[in-house]
Amino acid sequence: MKEKDTFNVNLADSQATAVEPIAPEKFDRARYAEYAARLDARCKAFWESDQGVLVYRRMRVKEVFAEDCRDWERSLAWQLGALEKSMAFEADVPNFLEPWYGLGTVAAAYGFGYLWEPGQAPAVDGKFPSTRALVEAPYRPVAETEIGRHTLQMVEYFLDKTKGEIPMSYCDVQSPLNTLSNIIDSNEFYSDFYLDPEAMEEAMTRTSDLLIDFTEAQRRLIGDALVKPGHGFASSRMFEGLGMSDDSATMLSPDLYFPVAVPAMQRAGDRFGGTVFHSCGNWSDKKEEIAKIPGIRMADGAFSLATDPGANPTEGFAEAFVGSGAVLNARIVGGKELVTEKVRSLWKPGMKLIVVTYAETPEEQAELYRTIHEICQ
Repeated sequence: MKEKDTFNVNLADSQATAVEPIAPEKFDRARYAEYAARLDARCKAFWESDQGVLVYRRMRVKEVFAEDCRDWERSLAWQLGALEKSMAFEADVPNFLEPWYGLGTVAAAYGFGYLWEPGQAPAVDGKFPSTRALVEAPYRPVAETEIGRHTLQMVEYFLDKTKGEIPMSYCDVQSPLNTLSNIIDSNEFYSDFYLDPEAMEEAMTRTSDLLIDFTEAQRRLIGDALVKPGHGFASSRMFEGLGMSDDSATMLSPDLYFPVAVPAMQRAGDRFGGTVFHSCGNWSDKKEEIAKIPGIRMADGAFSLATDPGANPTEGFAEAFVGSGAVLNARIVGGKELVTEKVRSLWKPGMKLIVVTYAETPEEQAELYRTIHEICQ
Protein backbone atom coordinates (compact mmCIF):
# COMPACT_ATOMS: atom_id res chain seq x y z
CA MET A 1 0.00 0.00 0.00
CA LYS A 2 1.33 3.43 -0.95
CA GLU A 3 2.42 5.54 2.02
CA LYS A 4 0.05 8.42 2.74
CA ASP A 5 1.57 11.86 3.07
CA THR A 6 -0.37 13.40 5.95
CA PHE A 7 0.42 15.63 8.90
CA ASN A 8 -0.06 13.97 12.30
CA VAL A 9 -1.89 16.51 14.44
CA ASN A 10 -1.30 14.38 17.54
CA LEU A 11 2.46 14.96 17.49
CA ALA A 12 3.90 17.85 19.48
CA ASP A 13 6.81 18.04 17.02
CA SER A 14 6.63 16.09 13.75
CA GLN A 15 10.37 16.42 13.18
CA ALA A 16 11.48 15.37 16.66
CA THR A 17 13.44 12.29 17.68
CA ALA A 18 13.22 10.72 21.13
CA VAL A 19 16.60 10.58 22.87
CA GLU A 20 18.04 9.99 26.31
CA PRO A 21 19.86 12.94 27.88
CA ILE A 22 23.59 12.58 28.56
CA ALA A 23 25.51 14.61 31.15
CA PRO A 24 28.56 16.42 29.69
CA GLU A 25 31.01 14.45 31.83
CA LYS A 26 29.64 11.18 30.40
CA PHE A 27 29.75 12.27 26.76
CA ASP A 28 32.70 11.06 24.66
CA ARG A 29 33.83 14.35 23.17
CA ALA A 30 36.83 12.94 21.33
CA ARG A 31 34.73 10.28 19.60
CA TYR A 32 32.16 12.79 18.41
CA ALA A 33 34.80 15.32 17.33
CA GLU A 34 36.46 12.64 15.18
CA TYR A 35 33.10 11.61 13.73
CA ALA A 36 32.18 15.24 12.90
CA ALA A 37 35.56 15.88 11.29
CA ARG A 38 35.12 12.81 9.08
CA LEU A 39 31.74 14.02 7.86
CA ASP A 40 33.01 17.57 7.47
CA ALA A 41 35.39 16.28 4.79
CA ARG A 42 32.34 15.21 2.75
CA CYS A 43 30.72 18.59 3.43
CA LYS A 44 33.81 20.40 2.16
CA ALA A 45 33.85 18.47 -1.10
CA PHE A 46 30.12 19.15 -1.58
CA TRP A 47 30.41 22.85 -0.76
CA GLU A 48 33.23 23.34 -3.26
CA SER A 49 31.44 21.42 -6.02
CA ASP A 50 28.99 22.73 -8.59
CA GLN A 51 26.55 19.89 -7.96
CA GLY A 52 25.90 16.95 -5.67
CA VAL A 53 23.82 15.55 -2.84
CA LEU A 54 24.26 15.13 0.91
CA VAL A 55 22.03 13.32 3.37
CA TYR A 56 21.45 14.81 6.82
CA ARG A 57 19.67 12.75 9.46
CA ARG A 58 18.51 15.60 11.69
CA MET A 59 18.23 14.96 15.43
CA ARG A 60 15.72 17.51 16.66
CA VAL A 61 14.76 17.11 20.34
CA LYS A 62 11.33 18.52 21.13
CA GLU A 63 12.23 19.34 24.75
CA VAL A 64 15.02 21.63 23.55
CA PHE A 65 12.55 23.59 21.42
CA ALA A 66 10.06 24.01 24.27
CA GLU A 67 10.51 25.11 27.88
CA ASP A 68 13.80 23.26 28.39
CA CYS A 69 15.55 25.78 26.13
CA ARG A 70 15.49 28.01 29.22
CA ASP A 71 17.64 25.60 31.26
CA TRP A 72 21.27 25.41 30.11
CA GLU A 73 21.99 22.09 31.82
CA ARG A 74 18.90 20.28 30.55
CA SER A 75 19.21 21.70 27.07
CA LEU A 76 22.83 20.61 26.76
CA ALA A 77 22.12 17.13 28.16
CA TRP A 78 19.27 16.60 25.70
CA GLN A 79 21.42 17.77 22.81
CA LEU A 80 24.38 15.60 23.77
CA GLY A 81 21.99 12.66 23.86
CA ALA A 82 20.94 13.55 20.33
CA LEU A 83 24.55 13.76 19.12
CA GLU A 84 25.30 10.36 20.61
CA LYS A 85 22.28 8.79 18.93
CA SER A 86 23.01 10.45 15.59
CA MET A 87 26.23 8.49 15.11
CA ALA A 88 24.23 5.28 14.60
CA PHE A 89 22.49 6.75 11.53
CA GLU A 90 24.25 6.86 8.15
CA ALA A 91 24.62 10.49 7.07
CA ASP A 92 26.94 13.02 5.43
CA VAL A 93 26.39 16.02 7.71
CA PRO A 94 27.02 15.94 11.48
CA ASN A 95 24.50 17.20 14.00
CA PHE A 96 25.51 20.08 16.25
CA LEU A 97 24.72 22.00 19.42
CA GLU A 98 22.33 24.96 19.36
CA PRO A 99 22.08 27.63 22.07
CA TRP A 100 18.42 28.02 21.15
CA TYR A 101 16.31 30.50 23.04
CA GLY A 102 13.19 31.23 21.07
CA LEU A 103 12.31 33.51 18.20
CA GLY A 104 12.32 36.81 20.10
CA THR A 105 16.08 37.29 20.41
CA VAL A 106 16.42 40.41 18.28
CA ALA A 107 12.94 41.59 19.33
CA ALA A 108 14.41 42.00 22.82
CA ALA A 109 16.32 45.03 21.53
CA TYR A 110 12.99 46.87 21.35
CA GLY A 111 12.09 46.14 24.96
CA PHE A 112 10.13 42.90 24.64
CA GLY A 113 10.63 40.00 26.99
CA TYR A 114 9.36 36.45 26.76
CA LEU A 115 6.02 35.01 27.79
CA TRP A 116 6.55 31.49 29.17
CA GLU A 117 3.67 29.04 29.17
CA PRO A 118 4.17 25.64 30.85
CA GLY A 119 5.56 23.07 28.41
CA GLN A 120 5.76 25.59 25.56
CA ALA A 121 8.44 27.47 23.71
CA PRO A 122 8.62 31.13 24.70
CA ALA A 123 6.48 33.70 22.90
CA VAL A 124 7.17 37.39 22.35
CA ASP A 125 5.19 39.42 24.86
CA GLY A 126 3.73 42.63 23.39
CA LYS A 127 3.21 44.62 20.18
CA PHE A 128 3.87 48.06 18.75
CA PRO A 129 0.72 49.63 17.26
CA SER A 130 2.52 50.48 14.00
CA THR A 131 5.87 50.44 12.23
CA ARG A 132 6.21 54.17 12.84
CA ALA A 133 5.80 53.61 16.58
CA LEU A 134 8.65 51.09 16.51
CA VAL A 135 10.93 53.45 14.58
CA GLU A 136 10.30 56.20 17.14
CA ALA A 137 10.77 53.93 20.17
CA PRO A 138 14.07 53.49 22.06
CA TYR A 139 16.16 50.38 21.46
CA ARG A 140 19.47 48.93 22.59
CA PRO A 141 21.93 46.22 21.50
CA VAL A 142 20.62 42.68 21.92
CA ALA A 143 23.67 41.73 23.99
CA GLU A 144 22.56 44.22 26.66
CA THR A 145 19.09 42.69 27.05
CA GLU A 146 18.15 39.88 29.43
CA ILE A 147 17.57 37.48 26.55
CA GLY A 148 20.81 38.45 24.84
CA ARG A 149 22.87 38.05 28.01
CA HIS A 150 21.23 34.71 28.74
CA THR A 151 21.99 33.42 25.23
CA LEU A 152 25.64 34.47 25.35
CA GLN A 153 26.03 32.91 28.79
CA MET A 154 24.44 29.73 27.42
CA VAL A 155 27.03 29.68 24.63
CA GLU A 156 29.80 30.06 27.20
CA TYR A 157 28.33 27.24 29.30
CA PHE A 158 28.14 24.91 26.29
CA LEU A 159 31.73 25.76 25.32
CA ASP A 160 32.98 25.21 28.86
CA LYS A 161 31.29 21.84 29.27
CA THR A 162 32.39 20.57 25.83
CA LYS A 163 35.82 22.28 25.84
CA GLY A 164 34.97 23.83 22.48
CA GLU A 165 35.42 20.45 20.78
CA ILE A 166 31.83 19.93 19.64
CA PRO A 167 30.32 21.78 16.66
CA MET A 168 27.94 24.57 17.65
CA SER A 169 25.73 27.00 15.75
CA TYR A 170 24.36 30.44 16.40
CA CYS A 171 21.08 30.65 18.28
CA ASP A 172 17.89 30.83 16.21
CA VAL A 173 18.15 34.21 14.49
CA GLN A 174 15.03 35.38 12.71
CA SER A 175 15.15 37.58 9.63
CA PRO A 176 14.38 41.28 10.02
CA LEU A 177 10.96 40.63 8.45
CA ASN A 178 10.14 37.89 10.95
CA THR A 179 11.30 39.94 13.91
CA LEU A 180 9.22 42.95 12.94
CA SER A 181 6.12 40.95 12.05
CA ASN A 182 6.17 39.46 15.56
CA ILE A 183 6.29 42.78 17.42
CA ILE A 184 4.09 45.07 15.29
CA ASP A 185 0.32 44.73 15.16
CA SER A 186 -0.37 42.64 12.06
CA ASN A 187 -3.22 44.80 10.80
CA GLU A 188 -0.93 47.82 10.70
CA PHE A 189 2.32 46.05 9.81
CA TYR A 190 1.22 44.70 6.44
CA SER A 191 -0.60 47.92 5.61
CA ASP A 192 2.57 49.89 6.35
CA PHE A 193 4.32 48.31 3.36
CA TYR A 194 2.03 50.57 1.32
CA LEU A 195 1.14 53.37 3.73
CA ASP A 196 4.49 54.09 5.41
CA PRO A 197 7.31 52.68 3.26
CA GLU A 198 9.90 55.06 4.78
CA ALA A 199 9.24 53.76 8.28
CA MET A 200 9.30 50.20 6.97
CA GLU A 201 12.68 50.67 5.31
CA GLU A 202 14.14 52.24 8.46
CA ALA A 203 12.74 49.46 10.65
CA MET A 204 14.15 46.77 8.35
CA THR A 205 17.61 48.36 8.20
CA ARG A 206 17.82 48.96 11.96
CA THR A 207 16.69 45.44 12.77
CA SER A 208 19.22 44.04 10.31
CA ASP A 209 21.99 45.97 12.06
CA LEU A 210 20.87 44.69 15.48
CA LEU A 211 20.93 41.16 14.09
CA ILE A 212 24.42 41.65 12.64
CA ASP A 213 25.83 42.95 15.92
CA PHE A 214 24.46 40.08 18.00
CA THR A 215 25.50 37.44 15.47
CA GLU A 216 29.00 38.89 15.51
CA ALA A 217 29.06 38.62 19.30
CA GLN A 218 28.15 34.94 19.00
CA ARG A 219 30.73 34.34 16.30
CA ARG A 220 33.50 35.77 18.47
CA LEU A 221 32.50 33.54 21.37
CA ILE A 222 32.01 30.27 19.49
CA GLY A 223 35.20 30.57 17.48
CA ASP A 224 36.50 27.43 15.77
CA ALA A 225 33.53 25.34 16.94
CA LEU A 226 31.13 27.38 14.79
CA VAL A 227 29.05 25.58 12.16
CA LYS A 228 27.08 27.47 9.53
CA PRO A 229 24.49 28.46 8.47
CA GLY A 230 22.98 27.47 11.85
CA HIS A 231 19.68 26.64 13.48
CA GLY A 232 17.33 24.45 11.47
CA PHE A 233 19.72 23.92 8.55
CA ALA A 234 22.19 21.18 7.73
CA SER A 235 25.34 22.90 9.01
CA SER A 236 29.07 22.34 8.95
CA ARG A 237 32.33 24.09 9.70
CA MET A 238 32.86 23.81 5.94
CA PHE A 239 29.71 25.73 4.97
CA GLU A 240 29.20 29.50 4.82
CA GLY A 241 26.30 31.89 5.30
CA LEU A 242 23.85 33.04 7.93
CA GLY A 243 20.63 31.07 8.29
CA MET A 244 17.54 33.17 8.96
CA SER A 245 13.94 32.13 9.48
CA ASP A 246 11.80 34.23 7.17
CA ASP A 247 8.39 32.60 7.65
CA SER A 248 6.43 35.79 7.11
CA ALA A 249 7.60 35.70 3.50
CA THR A 250 4.50 33.61 2.80
CA MET A 251 2.35 36.58 3.84
CA LEU A 252 3.72 38.92 1.17
CA SER A 253 3.33 39.03 -2.58
CA PRO A 254 6.61 38.85 -4.53
CA ASP A 255 6.33 42.49 -5.61
CA LEU A 256 6.50 43.55 -1.95
CA TYR A 257 8.71 40.84 -0.53
CA PHE A 258 11.72 41.14 -2.80
CA PRO A 259 12.21 44.94 -2.95
CA VAL A 260 11.25 45.70 0.67
CA ALA A 261 12.03 42.70 2.91
CA VAL A 262 14.84 40.83 1.15
CA PRO A 263 17.44 43.66 1.14
CA ALA A 264 17.52 43.72 4.96
CA MET A 265 17.93 39.94 5.12
CA GLN A 266 20.61 40.08 2.45
CA ARG A 267 22.37 42.90 4.33
CA ALA A 268 22.79 40.59 7.33
CA GLY A 269 23.68 37.55 5.25
CA ASP A 270 26.42 39.37 3.36
CA ARG A 271 28.27 40.00 6.62
CA PHE A 272 28.51 36.27 7.34
CA GLY A 273 29.27 34.66 4.01
CA GLY A 274 25.91 34.93 2.29
CA THR A 275 22.16 34.76 2.80
CA VAL A 276 20.57 31.46 3.86
CA PHE A 277 16.77 31.43 3.67
CA HIS A 278 14.15 29.40 5.52
CA SER A 279 10.40 29.62 5.56
CA CYS A 280 7.83 27.27 6.94
CA GLY A 281 4.82 26.63 4.74
CA ASN A 282 4.57 26.97 0.98
CA TRP A 283 6.92 29.52 -0.59
CA SER A 284 6.94 27.92 -4.02
CA ASP A 285 5.58 31.09 -5.65
CA LYS A 286 8.91 32.77 -4.84
CA LYS A 287 11.33 29.92 -5.54
CA GLU A 288 12.80 31.26 -8.80
CA GLU A 289 13.49 34.70 -7.32
CA ILE A 290 14.85 33.27 -4.05
CA ALA A 291 17.34 31.14 -5.96
CA LYS A 292 18.55 34.34 -7.63
CA ILE A 293 19.04 36.49 -4.51
CA PRO A 294 22.59 37.87 -4.88
CA GLY A 295 24.96 35.89 -2.67
CA ILE A 296 22.39 33.33 -1.54
CA ARG A 297 24.03 30.11 -0.31
CA MET A 298 21.12 27.88 0.72
CA ALA A 299 17.32 27.79 0.93
CA ASP A 300 15.31 25.50 3.20
CA GLY A 301 11.82 24.15 2.85
CA ALA A 302 9.51 21.33 3.87
CA PHE A 303 8.53 18.94 1.09
CA SER A 304 6.09 16.54 2.70
CA LEU A 305 2.83 17.16 4.53
CA ALA A 306 4.17 14.97 7.32
CA THR A 307 6.84 17.64 7.83
CA ASP A 308 4.63 20.70 7.51
CA PRO A 309 0.87 20.81 6.81
CA GLY A 310 1.56 23.64 4.35
CA ALA A 311 4.54 21.96 2.67
CA ASN A 312 5.93 22.97 -0.71
CA PRO A 313 5.04 20.98 -3.81
CA THR A 314 8.22 19.52 -5.31
CA GLU A 315 7.40 20.58 -8.88
CA GLY A 316 9.68 23.23 -10.35
CA PHE A 317 12.23 23.40 -7.55
CA ALA A 318 14.91 21.47 -9.42
CA GLU A 319 14.54 23.80 -12.40
CA ALA A 320 14.71 26.85 -10.13
CA PHE A 321 17.89 25.77 -8.33
CA VAL A 322 19.83 23.93 -11.04
CA GLY A 323 22.91 25.91 -12.01
CA SER A 324 22.26 28.55 -9.33
CA GLY A 325 25.02 27.41 -6.96
CA ALA A 326 22.56 27.69 -4.08
CA VAL A 327 21.85 24.58 -2.02
CA LEU A 328 18.27 23.37 -1.63
CA ASN A 329 17.89 22.02 1.93
CA ALA A 330 14.85 19.75 1.67
CA ARG A 331 13.23 18.46 4.88
CA ILE A 332 11.17 15.33 4.26
CA VAL A 333 9.49 13.45 7.10
CA GLY A 334 8.34 10.07 5.83
CA GLY A 335 9.27 6.50 4.97
CA LYS A 336 11.53 5.31 2.16
CA GLU A 337 8.80 5.26 -0.50
CA LEU A 338 7.65 8.81 0.20
CA VAL A 339 11.15 10.28 0.55
CA THR A 340 12.31 8.51 -2.62
CA GLU A 341 9.36 9.90 -4.58
CA LYS A 342 10.09 13.43 -3.37
CA VAL A 343 13.83 13.20 -4.08
CA ARG A 344 13.25 11.98 -7.63
CA SER A 345 11.14 15.08 -8.26
CA LEU A 346 13.54 17.48 -6.51
CA TRP A 347 16.77 16.33 -8.14
CA LYS A 348 18.37 17.36 -11.42
CA PRO A 349 22.03 17.07 -12.43
CA GLY A 350 23.66 20.48 -12.03
CA MET A 351 22.04 21.32 -8.69
CA LYS A 352 23.11 21.03 -5.06
CA LEU A 353 20.67 19.20 -2.81
CA ILE A 354 20.72 18.30 0.88
CA VAL A 355 18.03 15.79 1.81
CA VAL A 356 17.05 15.98 5.48
CA THR A 357 15.68 12.65 6.68
CA TYR A 358 13.96 11.38 9.82
CA ALA A 359 14.18 7.56 9.50
CA GLU A 360 13.19 5.86 12.73
CA THR A 361 15.89 3.18 12.78
CA PRO A 362 19.54 3.01 11.68
CA GLU A 363 18.61 0.19 9.30
CA GLU A 364 15.91 2.28 7.60
CA GLN A 365 18.29 5.22 7.41
CA ALA A 366 21.08 3.15 5.84
CA GLU A 367 18.74 1.93 3.10
CA LEU A 368 17.36 5.42 2.52
CA TYR A 369 20.88 6.87 2.43
CA ARG A 370 21.97 4.43 -0.30
CA THR A 371 18.82 5.05 -2.33
CA ILE A 372 19.16 8.85 -2.25
CA HIS A 373 22.76 8.69 -3.41
CA GLU A 374 21.80 6.28 -6.21
CA ILE A 375 19.07 8.65 -7.42
CA CYS A 376 21.31 11.73 -7.35
CA GLN A 377 24.31 10.39 -9.27
